[in-house]
Amino acid sequence: MVARSKPTDKSSFFSSIPSIGLSEPDSESLLVKACEEVGFFKVTNHAIPLEHMERLEAEAEKFFSLTQLEKENAAQASPFVYRNKSIGPNGDVGWVESLLLPIKAESISQISFSISKDNPDSFCSAANHYILSVKKLACEVLELLAEGLKIQPRNVFSKLLMDEESDAVFRINHYPPCPEHQALDCNVIGFGEHTDPQIISVLRSNNTTGLQICLRDGSWVSVPPDKTSFYFIVGDVFQVLTNGRFSRVRHRVMASSTKPRVSMIYFGAPALRERIAPLPMLLEGGEKSLYKEFTWYEYKNYAYRTILADDRLRQFGREGELIDES
Repeated sequence: MVARSKPTDKSSFFSSIPSIGLSEPDSESLLVKACEEVGFFKVTNHAIPLEHMERLEAEAEKFFSLTQLEKENAAQASPFVYRNKSIGPNGDVGWVESLLLPIKAESISQISFSISKDNPDSFCSAANHYILSVKKLACEVLELLAEGLKIQPRNVFSKLLMDEESDAVFRINHYPPCPEHQALDCNVIGFGEHTDPQIISVLRSNNTTGLQICLRDGSWVSVPPDKTSFYFIVGDVFQVLTNGRFSRVRHRVMASSTKPRVSMIYFGAPALRERIAPLPMLLEGGEKSLYKEFTWYEYKNYAYRTILADDRLRQFGREGELIDES
């Protein structure tokens, strides 16, 4: 059964989401401020052409337009993961279907025929080009954040994504129009509230509304869609690396009654072996670490045994030190 919720108090778009052009002279400090205060921001003036975004979006729409049986059969014959209404292995559901893809070019090539039998080379080319471009953008932003924090080396964060064994993944979500939305006095949840466990998530969607973030006061606000820009989401691991200076953000997606929503998300993650703890250069002046050290493998394994809404970081906080974020 798909979850529903009462309509949010703030149905209009939130006008105070940080919007940062990477060519701005003070972009480093603006990015740091956005990560500290909201954990969410929009990046403009990037180098990724709109046609490259729309090309992969069109390829994804071709797959999602197949019959349910065709989509399920395709997934059985390939290593990619297709889900319909199921979100993870622990019972979470939503009004969404999704493709979870590897990010390495050779892996994309292997699965392209299952996703696009008519023209697998077209999907392969679109996916590889898009993923490489967004990964590069994510690394650029992470390096600007390191500059804004005045820490060295500049690639202290981006090297985690550039690692050959990075555990980054790529997901395409499709939220079909939900006819129940108009008939019921409630919102139908497309993807339930959660934080992302990784370092940083880079999201791009079509011009359909639905994405919401939770502010510090506990209120949910709607994010205005912008198909030309990218939204960045601070994840659990980034909060740990900065010892809580950067704040992860809870977010969710509500289904539309009339328009399909397609979103594409790059989840930037470290290698499974990578040890995660607050960076020593951010603990100067006697500041205590709020978190226990753990590997990404340990955290990922724990996170994927929980339900979406769980506060996973609480398990890894040092007793008496971790701030209650509720």
